[in-house]
Amino acid sequence: MVNNDVLRSIRYMLNINDQKIVDIAKLADFDVQLVNVQDFLLKDDNPNYQICDDLFMAHFLDGLIYLKRGRDENHPSIPFEFPITNNTILKKLRVAFQLKEEDMHELIEKGGYRVGRSELSAFLRKKDHSNYRECGDQVLRYFMKGLTLRFRG
Repeated sequence: MVNNDVLRSIRYMLNINDQKIVDIAKLADFDVQLVNVQDFLLKDDNPNYQICDDLFMAHFLDGLIYLKRGRDENHPSIPFEFPITNNTILKKLRVAFQLKEEDMHELIEKGGYRVGRSELSAFLRKKDHSNYRECGDQVLRYFMKGLTLRFRG
């Protein structure tokens, strides 16, 4: 899924403004200008549209974790894996919102997709694991739709 779409979805889901996105990125020690965030959120046919790169998305997702769960100075940040994949986004959102596997399964179904438990656990595995499976755009969309329904009703 395109990082810009993920950013738009999270912004809508949490009902936050553009400045809050900047603040969330700063929690992960990443400085971004408000105008850049506004350009990330534009439609892709707008001349000022800017592609949201993996570096910003990685810091934003970590900042979201720090916002929701707090920062633990005893545990260093996990190094980023690039490129940022749908699996990474799924894992980071799971951590940020403190979701168990049952919660994730319920959210995906609430979003309108049926996923098996083994399929879901395959999305959450490390890339080098034998049962690892790539998370498709549709699965991530259904998950985010389920999260949005949980937060916005």
